[in-house]
Amino acid sequence: MSASSASRRRILSLWLPRLPIDRIQRFFNSAGLGKANHEPSIVVIKDNNALVIHALDEAAERLGLYIGQPLANARAMCPDLKVFDADVAADAKTLSDVADWCDRFTPLVALDPPHGLFLDITGCAHLFGGEAALLTTLVRALARQGFAVGAAIAGTSICARTLTRQASSSIVADGGEAAAIERFPVSALGAGEAITTGLRRAGLKTIGDVASRAPSEITARFGARFSTLLAHALGQGDAPISPRKPLPDYIVEKRFAEPIATDTMIAMTLSRLADMLIASMEKQGKGARRLEAAFFRTDGVVRAIMVETGRPVTKSAVIDRLFRERLDALADPLDPGFGFDMVRLSASRTEIVVQEQRDLDAHVHDNDELAALIDRIAARIGGKRVVVHLPEDTHIPECAVMAAPAQHHLAAAMQAEWPARVESEPPLRPLRLFDKPEPIKVPFAAVPDGPPHQFTWRRALHAVVRVEGPERIAMEWWRQDGKQLTRDYFRIEDAEGLRFWIFRDGLYEGEVFDGDGKPASPGWYVHGLFA
Repeated sequence: MSASSASRRRILSLWLPRLPIDRIQRFFNSAGLGKANHEPSIVVIKDNNALVIHALDEAAERLGLYIGQPLANARAMCPDLKVFDADVAADAKTLSDVADWCDRFTPLVALDPPHGLFLDITGCAHLFGGEAALLTTLVRALARQGFAVGAAIAGTSICARTLTRQASSSIVADGGEAAAIERFPVSALGAGEAITTGLRRAGLKTIGDVASRAPSEITARFGARFSTLLAHALGQGDAPISPRKPLPDYIVEKRFAEPIATDTMIAMTLSRLADMLIASMEKQGKGARRLEAAFFRTDGVVRAIMVETGRPVTKSAVIDRLFRERLDALADPLDPGFGFDMVRLSASRTEIVVQEQRDLDAHVHDNDELAALIDRIAARIGGKRVVVHLPEDTHIPECAVMAAPAQHHLAAAMQAEWPARVESEPPLRPLRLFDKPEPIKVPFAAVPDGPPHQFTWRRALHAVVRVEGPERIAMEWWRQDGKQLTRDYFRIEDAEGLRFWIFRDGLYEGEVFDGDGKPASPGWYVHGLFA
């Protein structure tokens, strides 16, 4: 990529100056309450043990109130003021929801907290009729949703943000950043109160005044961070934005002039998008491992549904079936509201498809069917709930087996080697092993290494009639620093024929001591049940 083409990055800065109060008003509107008597409204937050204005609506601003003003002063100016407490977490959630909605314009959306966003629209503005049309469409749509909006487009994120605060709706051509912002006050750079005050005391009141000084002079007086900020604002290089989500490998989407709301139309749209996605991946020999369908409602709500697969998917029918299973199993069904005006299907994780001989190999067909079954079950109940067990290289019973998601470890489970059972010998390990050993009461046992004669488990007394053991298992001293005790395991059968796997936790007069340092009786536990 040449230097000229690399410099043509275009950033749209979006600012929601009244986000906290807009969020509250949108809640009242959705509940059918509206704003009572159109009273001036503000949001307050605690600052230095005092309540100050955090956000205010247009009516309060017309009265002369301002952000940072103490609540007591504001009430003195307007006794009928409607006051709400700030909810920073809810504001962040609202900003995130707006960012999800902005994905319809570009997948590269970054947060500019507390109330702003950056959209990298490089190469995609023509899809919406150009930069001016895109800016107008975005601002009007958010205004219809109840937000006060400011937006601007420039070649760097810092310049675009500065324009958004000072000259909303501006569009600066590549290379014109310095001329566009030189008249603005130095506070527009957002460098902080200390630096802004220092610049003013030095007689540098506008950004143009600061830019007229030598960079070395600015760096020596105000630091390298501010010098870099100024350079980016003037269009002299720029730090890349940090998108909220990684860019998917493949994206296909369908926009509608008339929103769709029926299950039939949604299913048909997903099916067509699956065909388009598979065709795009097939050209490069790729298959999808993680897929996401995003449904954009006309009121700004976005719903995303994700499915994963154990093997790369190369057939649209498989994608269609997986999403049908996922949608049918949703605890919170897909609500179209007034309809979806866009549906997007993306493959966020893909792999190269390995060609295999499938005509004569029945084993390959069996594996395919098993993987497809696991994918369908995982789409319905969740991938973490469908597991396979893999052997671990340890002699600790509860750590000898690892449960792993079947979609990602099916091949490893099929190739795993387990200890072979000795012919005509009883099993050494129980069929059911408890996640956590359960304590039992043992009134007396043969010492020092003998089994109990009876024990109480879950309030039931069990008389021991047959015993096999002990099997001594020492803990892994190189991992647990001697915190766990040596165990003596016994295979126990009681008078009713029930078979248990129990152990004594610690050695007599060797590892268990009381508070005075004297030998104490070790604890007993049941760890599993034999069939």
